Amino acid sequence: MRYVSTRGESPAVPLSAAVERGLAPDGGLYVPERFPASPAMEMDGDGPLAAVAERLLAPFFAGDALADALGEICREAFTFPVPLRELGEGTAVLELFHGPTAAFKDVGARFLAAVMSRIPGDGRPLTILVATSGDTGGAVAAAFHGRPGVEVAVLYPAGMVSPRQEKQLTSWGGNVRAFAVRGAFDDCQRVVKAAMADPGLRAARRLSSANSINVGRLLPQMAYYAWAAREHDRRHGVEPGFIVPSGNLGNAAAALWAARAGAPLREVVLATNANPGIAAFAAGAPWRPHPTVATLATAMDVGDPSNLERILHLFGGEDAARGSLRAERVDDDEIRRVIREGPARWGTVWDPHTATAVAARERLGGEGWILVATAHPAKFEAVVEPLVGREVPVPPELQRLLDRPSHAEPIDPTLDAFRAALGAPIG
Repeated sequence: MRYVSTRGESPAVPLSAAVERGLAPDGGLYVPERFPASPAMEMDGDGPLAAVAERLLAPFFAGDALADALGEICREAFTFPVPLRELGEGTAVLELFHGPTAAFKDVGARFLAAVMSRIPGDGRPLTILVATSGDTGGAVAAAFHGRPGVEVAVLYPAGMVSPRQEKQLTSWGGNVRAFAVRGAFDDCQRVVKAAMADPGLRAARRLSSANSINVGRLLPQMAYYAWAAREHDRRHGVEPGFIVPSGNLGNAAAALWAARAGAPLREVVLATNANPGIAAFAAGAPWRPHPTVATLATAMDVGDPSNLERILHLFGGEDAARGSLRAERVDDDEIRRVIREGPARWGTVWDPHTATAVAARERLGGEGWILVATAHPAKFEAVVEPLVGREVPVPPELQRLLDRPSHAEPIDPTLDAFRAALGAPIG
């Protein structure tokens, strides 16, 4: 298997090279050159998620130097439960927040760290760049913290993440540095992309990205869609539809990739917050980026999602993608209503992001739906607790992070400011 750029102007490369580079030389995103039907779809009976991931991803590692290590990588990454819980009303919820930072990003970040730690270096330090609207940075920091020879730079929009999310970004120290960018998430993402393309930085460091622009983040996320779709089909004899909270579209792209690889899922619905771009595009408008709108679902506050480029490539262009996507836009008032009603209607306290998927589910009707729960509600206590009228217990691993001291370095949203702040590489 080789990996090609969405822009078609860079040579195809093996998986290890695509993961290490993060961004293709032409500025595009790496995607598999094809989507072979996976042997994981032919497995009989139940199996742990790590085993499903190993079978699913084997064709995508084929021919790479890391192919023989795939099983070990999966077992190292998939160490926490990913429950598929029945809610009634023809609905289940896939809980992806039981990892060390209580967010779905733990899956991709831990897998990416396991892969990168096995890619031989060239003597230069490895610097991982990550732009985050909340959860990605914490998951990447947790996955790479303390790994020798690796420095992590986390860029997040100052004042635009929840206090507990910010604590997860800024409490690591050591080889993890947090930069509070005076701007929106799209500014952070733009600075990371510019840094990845900067000749001076690339000469001094082995640069890679841990955002969902890195194909190593999306491949493991395919696994939980494949597993959950097979499990739902086994329980109910019906191929499910997934409703995915969507911001930068990495999680949605992984679901669409899983479907292309043969997972028994009937459709993917994108649940967005008040940011209008994706819903307008799916409804028939030409694609155009929008200024970021600040909402209660902060991690989805994205006006120009990177992974739309992968989705357009998957379907063969804007017209085909527009006709294939379904999206539901959910504003803050509806998020509040869903959270307020969650304990009575669904027996669940929802976080603001998963609440967008619940709102979409309530509009769609029918049966055979899986909600994708992307974060633990305790990460958004300032929003959730007043609405449900009680304290939300904090998971123990998250509490340990909240008890640590924190530090962030404020910077302007420019490559020059980031380059100056980054300074000399680690030794």
